This record gives sequence, structure tokens and C-alpha cells, in this order.
Amino acid sequence: MRTAVIGYPRVGKDRELKFASEKYFKNEISEKEIQDIAKNLRKEHIELQKDSGIDFISVNDFSFYDNMLDVATLFNIIPDRYRQLGLSDLDTYFAMARGYQGEKGNVKALAMKKWFNTNYHYIVPEIDDDTQIKLVGTKPFDEYKEAVDCKVDAKVCIIGPFTFLKLAKFTGSKGIADFEQDLAKEYVNYLSKLSETGVEWAEFDEPYLVKDLSLDDIKLFERLYRVLLAGKSGVKVLLQTYFGDVRDIYNLLIQLDFDGIGLDFFEGKQTKELVKKNGFPGDKLLFAGVVCGKNIWKNNYAKSLEIIKELKVIAGEDNIVVNTSCSLLHVPYTLESEQKIPAEYKMHFAFAKEKLAELKDIAELASEKDGKVVISSGKYTANAELFKSRPDSADENVRKRVAGIKKSDYDRLPKFKEREEIQKDKLGLPLFPTTTIGSFPQTADVRKNRQDYRKGNISKEQYIAFNRDKIKKCIEFQEEIGLDVLVHGEYERNDMVEYFGEHLAGYVFTEKAWVQSYGTRCVKPPIIWGDVSRKEPITVEWSKYAKSCTNKPMKGMLTGPVTILNWSFPREDISIKESILQLALAIRDEVLDLEKAGIEIIQIDEAALREKLPLRKSDWYTDYLDFAIPAFRLVHSGVKPETQIHTHMCYSEFTDIIPVIDAMGADVITFEASRSDLQILDSLKANNFKTEVGPGVYDIHSPRVPSVEEIVDALGKMRDRIDDKKLWINPDCGLKTRGVPETKASLINLVKAAQVVRG
Repeated sequence: MRTAVIGYPRVGKDRELKFASEKYFKNEISEKEIQDIAKNLRKEHIELQKDSGIDFISVNDFSFYDNMLDVATLFNIIPDRYRQLGLSDLDTYFAMARGYQGEKGNVKALAMKKWFNTNYHYIVPEIDDDTQIKLVGTKPFDEYKEAVDCKVDAKVCIIGPFTFLKLAKFTGSKGIADFEQDLAKEYVNYLSKLSETGVEWAEFDEPYLVKDLSLDDIKLFERLYRVLLAGKSGVKVLLQTYFGDVRDIYNLLIQLDFDGIGLDFFEGKQTKELVKKNGFPGDKLLFAGVVCGKNIWKNNYAKSLEIIKELKVIAGEDNIVVNTSCSLLHVPYTLESEQKIPAEYKMHFAFAKEKLAELKDIAELASEKDGKVVISSGKYTANAELFKSRPDSADENVRKRVAGIKKSDYDRLPKFKEREEIQKDKLGLPLFPTTTIGSFPQTADVRKNRQDYRKGNISKEQYIAFNRDKIKKCIEFQEEIGLDVLVHGEYERNDMVEYFGEHLAGYVFTEKAWVQSYGTRCVKPPIIWGDVSRKEPITVEWSKYAKSCTNKPMKGMLTGPVTILNWSFPREDISIKESILQLALAIRDEVLDLEKAGIEIIQIDEAALREKLPLRKSDWYTDYLDFAIPAFRLVHSGVKPETQIHTHMCYSEFTDIIPVIDAMGADVITFEASRSDLQILDSLKANNFKTEVGPGVYDIHSPRVPSVEEIVDALGKMRDRIDDKKLWINPDCGLKTRGVPETKASLINLVKAAQVVRG
């Protein structure tokens, strides 16, 4: 039985691509140097998969920033404001991703949103009325030739036209219907070029198919692919889906002239039943996604083999390819880099490289004709032993506490309107209060201080003294420029989730398990190993010290339970609901301790609220919102009316769940809005949003400094839709990744803009 991988991590074992890109942005290396580093990484990853025995290896899964942006540039979908900068092709590409501010112009980056239900972010392509869609790039063909040089006949993957059109933004009067024929034609040209290059298999990724599809969506998909499949030019076409099942369109897929169909048997709730009920054509390959591409736990061979056993009866053994459920982009590179995880824990994990071995094991075991031979296999029995028990994972006190939660524990009193008046009277803030989201730049000396303390090179007293000095200077700067609500800068934190996990029982931590979030931003998600509880106060002493440095209101900064779960690798042996409630109780303890310490404003960030939201609306409440939103209320329901609760959300589409967000019980919510052109404002107005709100007035993920006029213009749009008494002024996210000069300049302009609109 053959094996396949949808995509592989691209940043490198030691984040070589991240560091090379950052050097390139600073003009420390040339374009040739960064291209050479990228080429070496691609070669390394191809040869690794080849040596692991993978039969269908993908190319064009690599990207300098994002695959949606790659498709846009491949087909000439580049807004004029970026072309007019007169930059090289690579620098134009990066300008679209990051924005540009320099001698050739000043432009914002394209919008960035969550990639379905993952922590990866994609760049949203813009299609205006004058866009001329045309195949102009050579990236997929060049990367295929690199694979041939490695003696690998790879499949060439690309995001399909349906998903691309559904996720793109149309900025003029024209829409999908005006561009679908042109795009389909150029995808046919793409197939023709693949054929000329000698490609046997072309993979089209269509994850949008797992969402709720309207009749118009289905007709659009059919129109696109009838054109595309009619022009295959002898290339075999694999339609690849992931992140769920394709219940709305399965019967059409098996009727169309695809040579292979990739289905997700891990997250796809109905995938197996769809195949059993409707059959699978004997003239197509079924790429069966049974190895999870989103989590780090070992595959349960017994479950995977049972699925494949049933599929053999329907599709035939020779027509089944053992596949990942999605790209391995979403998991770390390899366990080989982890030297400190205890062996009894480590044996339960599989990162990207280890999942290659799992694919090969499952394929070999599935090829055995005699079930007894499989069961007696050493690989099978060793795998089965892993799922009998896991050490130190259960805590009866935690489970009793969760079981004891009362309905009244989810409700905060008095109601919002009464609290709002009490808080305005106590805090005495001006109209349009200014603040930041929480973190300030993590400069090299801040990171070195933390590393030196971890390595034992400095004492705890030295570590604390350094951070206190940073906090004091940060507060002095905020007071100097006139911010109204201050933060302490979070200099003690490595990451907004990992930092909290380090103070919670039930977590396991890695050394180099980096995962790309967007561009050069990589995160190192901790692993939820067992039942979670707070071991000790986490932020209280830092917040108390910060409060002692100022007479202005000081925000205590926490990460909420939903985000902690969604930005960790979650357990698979208990429900998501159970895990979130355990985390909610732990963070509730921290909230109440902050209040006792005199912190009058507490921000509980839920940046990743939407991340685990099911992709189908019919599953939203039963499978997620019915416990995620109450869990947030549980965190803060015990505080006094005068304590103001903030939360923050970013880089997701929130317009369709605005009423639910309003029901979270927060007093102030800050949103990412600048990069999406403040689209959320209309939804806030339409839903009579009662919570006070701070839509981000500038994009912190771009290295440019917004002018006062730019911020004032944004505030004018906000005031058209939000009551002045409910509007806060803030950046759209934390400032951790930004440089000090641009941060200071941007915040100075933010305060000046607030003064302008107050006037």
C-alpha cells in the first residue's frame, strides 16, 4: 500500500527560513542568499520524505510567507499599489505580506486571517475590477525540477481555484462570477505547463469544501472543475480536502473526472460513512487521511487499520493511499530535537518526521493479508501498549471541582449597563481612552535575561531586578506620551500561552517544537498532558509592582482558557469541553487574586476564540460555543462590579458570531480591525453591540509607522458606527514582535490622534 504527505513544514528544523527572512528584511543578506537557503531546505525535506519511503511527496508546499499569496502572485493578482512601488518580484511579494514604508512609498499589508480552524494565518488576496488574471509565475515548475534533481517524481500541490475565490477579497464592483472563467482558464494553462514539465500528478487543495456549501457554491465548484478537468493535458489530478468531511458535495466529487480524491478521516465526522454509503469509483485513488496533521500524539494503529480495512472492501486495496489528514505544516519538525522530555512522555508523541514513519508502518500493516499477522506484529503491539495508560494524567481534585460548577457560576452580576456606570465613575477615564493590548517589544536584552535565568547564569533576584527596571521604564514612557490605561509590558513572558502553561499542573514543554503561525512568526505550543490546575499565582507580583509605579489605571494581563487550549496541543483522551473548564477554573483563581491585589482592570485575552469553532454552522453550538463562551464567563464572574474586564481577539472573522461575543460578559473588547479595513464595525452596529469596544487603529504586524492623519481617519470611520462613549483607542495586537523605535513612534501618533478627536 502506498503513502502520501499533503505538505511538510517549511521553516526548517532550526527555523532557518525564519532567520534568513529576517536578515533579508534588514538587508543583511542578498536575495541570492535567501533563495539558496530556501532551495537547500526544500531539498532537505524532499530527501527526508524520500528516505522515509513516502511514495507521493508534495512540492510547491514551500512558501516564503504563505501559499495563498503564492497563488495570487503566480496568477498576476497583485494590486496596483504594490506594483507601483517598483520593487523586485520578491520584495513586491513581501510588501503584500508585510506592508512597505520607505523611499519608494508607504503601503499597508494585505489582510491576514486564520486558515480555517488552525493557528496558521493566510494572506487574503485582493482582486479589483482591473485585475488581469494570467499565469505569470514559475514557482511550481521550478520546485518540481528541484525534486527531479533529487530523483523524486513529486506531485505538485496548489490551492485550488474554488477555495482561492471563496477566500479572496473583491475590492470593486465585480465579484466571483466576473473572474471565475478567467481563473479556470489559467488553471488549465497551469496544467498544460505541468504537462510540459513532465509532471504526472497535480494536487489541488480545496479545504473550503468541508464548510457548509450553498447550491451556488456547488455550482461554482462544478463549473470551475469541468473546465479544469477537460484540460488535464495528460496530467493526473488529485482533489485534496482536509479539516472535515465533504458531505455536501461527495457524490459530485466521485462523478467528476478526478484521478484521485483525498479525504480527511480524522476530523471528517462523516467521511467514513459517506464512502460506505455512496461507494468509491474503482478508477480513482482514495488518499485516506488517517494520520493527524494537526496534533502531536502518536497514531492509534488499531483505529487507522480498522478504517483502512473497511475502505479496502469498497475501493480495493490497490486504490488506497495512506495519507496525512492535512499538511504537516501544523506540527513541529521532529522529536529528535527534544532532549529534556522524559522518555515515558516522549514515547507518546509524533512530530512531522515521526509521522512519516507512522505512514509507512500503517501502510505495511494494512498490506498484510492475515489479520493475525498484523496483531502479532511488534510495531502493532508496541503501538497498542501506548493507549492503555498515560502516567500522571489524572487529578481527581480537578475533576471534582469541574463537576461541582453551578449554573450561577457562569453569570456575573450586576448586568453590564449598571457595571458600566460604576466603572466610569471609579476609573475617571477621558472620552476615547487610550491603551495598548499588553506586550511591549521583546528586545535582545529581554530575551537574554530570561535565557540566562533559565540556564542558571544569573540569580532569581537579578532576573527580577532586570524585569522590574524594564517595567518601570515602560510605565514611564507610557505616562510621558499620555496613554490612559497602562500595561507592564510582559517582559517576563516568553509566550502568552507557554508562560501560563509553565505555572499550571498538567503541562509538558518542548525545547524546539516550533510551528509556523504566519510569515516569520513561529510559536512553540505547550502540550496538555493531564488534568490542569494552577500551581501558584502567575502574574500577581508583576502586576502589583507595576501598579506601585503609577497612579494611572494598570491592566493585569492574562490569557483566557479557550486561547490557552487552542494554542496548546490538546489532549485526545478527554473532551475539549472538559479541558477548557479545567483551564477556566485555573485562570479564575488568578483573576480573583489580581483583584485582591488592587488591580482594577483585568484583560483576559481570547485571541483564539474562533480557532476551534467548527467549520459547519450546524455544529457551532453543540460542539463548541455552548461551553466555550460560558467558560469565559466562569473565569470572571466572581469579580466586583467596579473591576473592569477586558478581552482581546485578533485575525479571525468575527462578524457572524458578534452576538455570541457580546454575551461573553466582558466590559471592553479589543479587536483586530485595521488590516481588514474595519469591516467588523458594520456588524457591531447592526447587532447593537453593547460592550465597549476598541477596534485596532493600526496594524502591528507590519513594520510601518501609522501617521496621525491615518489614525484620525480610522477613528472617523469608527465613530460613524460606534458610540463615542463606548470607543477605545488601541493598536490591533500586542507589540512584542515590533522594534522599539517604530513602537514608540506609533504610540505617540496614536495618543496625538486621540487628542485630535477629543478636540
